[in-house]
Amino acid sequence: MMNPVFKNARLVLGQEVLKGTLQVQNGNIATVSAGSTGLAEAIDLEDDYLMPGFVEIHTDNFERHLIPRPKVHWGELPALLAHDAEICASGITTVFDAMGVGDVEHDSLRGGDMGKVISVIDDCTQRNILRADHHLHVRCELPAANTIELFKPFHGHQRLSLISLMDHTPGQRQWENIDHARVYYTGKKGWSEEKFEQQVLHSARLQSQYAEPHRAYFVDYCRTHGIALASHDDTTIEHVVQAALEGASISEFPTTVNAAREAHQRGLKTVMGGPNVVRGGSHSGNVAASELARLGLLDILSSDYVPGSLLTAVWRLVDDQLLSLPEAVAMVSRNPAQSSGFTDRGEIKAGLRADLIRVHRVVMPDGSHHGVVRAVWRQGQRVL
Repeated sequence: MMNPVFKNARLVLGQEVLKGTLQVQNGNIATVSAGSTGLAEAIDLEDDYLMPGFVEIHTDNFERHLIPRPKVHWGELPALLAHDAEICASGITTVFDAMGVGDVEHDSLRGGDMGKVISVIDDCTQRNILRADHHLHVRCELPAANTIELFKPFHGHQRLSLISLMDHTPGQRQWENIDHARVYYTGKKGWSEEKFEQQVLHSARLQSQYAEPHRAYFVDYCRTHGIALASHDDTTIEHVVQAALEGASISEFPTTVNAAREAHQRGLKTVMGGPNVVRGGSHSGNVAASELARLGLLDILSSDYVPGSLLTAVWRLVDDQLLSLPEAVAMVSRNPAQSSGFTDRGEIKAGLRADLIRVHRVVMPDGSHHGVVRAVWRQGQRVL
């Protein structure tokens, strides 16, 4: 059906959940109304929820498919197709593939040339074989010596929509607690204790040499090219103040309440991870996303490293009575869309793109709720 009509749907709108009907015309939402319709070909959602397609601005999931095991490099095309399928099945219709550039380990994914990866995304998009609408989020590791060189394939690319400024030097920001950094690097990356201690010293030297000039370069790039800028792992008020003065519109994963509150006061949208909500806290030992939601300091949820965490986190926030369903859904749709300059999507509203997901709510034995994505439409075309 080229212009589908949906009936008997629980429409999750900006401020309410409306039992009604939605009609699509030429890829956009044409009408939203209460009640049902007698149109024979209308799709009966049987009381399931119809939500706006999720907008994911920070996911490491593509990188995970490119390197499914340490030192195992998977083909770009099969990795992209698997990533795209997983993203879509999680209800995400617009995804910013977060690609890290810059690494002290030159044989790592983030220490290599991303030109071929970008070409595969471009080719698959042109062939219209992807389910989600893919954009690029470049995560720039400021202390790495090779960051600017590795950024070259992204320079001027039409799909580049967001740049974030990262500094993972142990002893500050995300890794303010050295012991948490030690567990991560020795566990996930398999570093020995000796290598970890050596890298801590080496990272400090790299930070002092490269972080400031690289930061200035990317801030200037965003200003001159009109690219959204995000700070990353803000810990102190000073971190947020610097980011705001540089023109950042997003504060990703602030590690403290003070940083999140300063971001809120300065108009930066605060992003936290869906896994943080689902797990009940940060895997790095930092502030819990639910705490920021309770304080009114949470604006956007990102799936981070688990695409399915978005929908799970939405219901968790609702079940915990921290947010209403429209408020929680806005954190994975309207808010991320608007923060990155996408004003044509992210909400069920006449005139916007018909990026829609059908969600069936399941009641679990403990009384909590879980959402199951039953179908996905992008610009009115069913892709799942």
